[in-house]
Amino acid sequence: MIDGIINVYKESGYTSFDVVAKLRGILKQKKIGHTGTLDPMAEGVLMVCLGKGTKLVDMITSGTKEYEASMRLGIATDTEDITGEILVEKEVPAELSEATVIEIIKSFIGKYDQIPPMYSAIKKDGKKLYEYARSGIEIERDPRPVEIFSIDNIVVDFPNISFKVNCSKGTYIRSLCRDIGDKIGCGGTLTALTRNEVHGFFLKDALRLSDIEKLRDEEKLMDYILPVDAILDKYPCYKIKEKFSKLLINGNKLNYSQLEIIDDNKFDNNSNIIRVYLNGEFVALYEHIESENIYKPYKMFL
Repeated sequence: MIDGIINVYKESGYTSFDVVAKLRGILKQKKIGHTGTLDPMAEGVLMVCLGKGTKLVDMITSGTKEYEASMRLGIATDTEDITGEILVEKEVPAELSEATVIEIIKSFIGKYDQIPPMYSAIKKDGKKLYEYARSGIEIERDPRPVEIFSIDNIVVDFPNISFKVNCSKGTYIRSLCRDIGDKIGCGGTLTALTRNEVHGFFLKDALRLSDIEKLRDEEKLMDYILPVDAILDKYPCYKIKEKFSKLLINGNKLNYSQLEIIDDNKFDNNSNIIRVYLNGEFVALYEHIESENIYKPYKMFL
């Protein structure tokens, strides 16, 4: 079984689950999970975790993301993107200027409470919102805090707009386009979306499924699979002292005297999470419990 992380280019027309299903066939293994779902119409970076790497899914999902988005003013759809049914169609105000549009778009930079779309995988009473939506049921959704770190490269060509956005986890770009359109006063919907970056992994390095299949056949694929600890380099790095190795293998709590720091010069020393290695192999993340002055298992990768 392959353990690690692979940067996949999700092509338009595939669901994120489609990518995982195809990879299971290509790699001949079941233990595969994706991070940060992309809608079928969207394309771009989809980080996929393999084997023991699947334990990192939540940690990759929590990272910041960068998108290139295009939207159209004057229409609103039930899915909040161009694939949906048009609910509202309005004329773009004749007096609307490019400068005003840019000012409105920039006003979303910072923290704001975003109402997620009905066509999403968020659960309400144990059922996904899109399941209600497909049954014609509209559910009241609570706004969720998101943060827009930057919006750049804004191009206005009425009724079309494009921009680059860097945002926090949980941000729906469809809903951002909806909110921009609502603030302008004529509605707006997403027409195209590319994810350029997730948690430090970039579009230029992403592999299409056809690339992965070819690399597998050429026996070169392992050169493109990152080790499980590749996204964890901000955490201080320790090794277990040999006589305490069984404690680590069994997932016991550890104290500082049982560990030996490898190097802490470049790490986030404010973090309460540490990496722990056994015989040079990464095997665990441990969390420091200050009140007890001990380390307890956070994630085990044995």
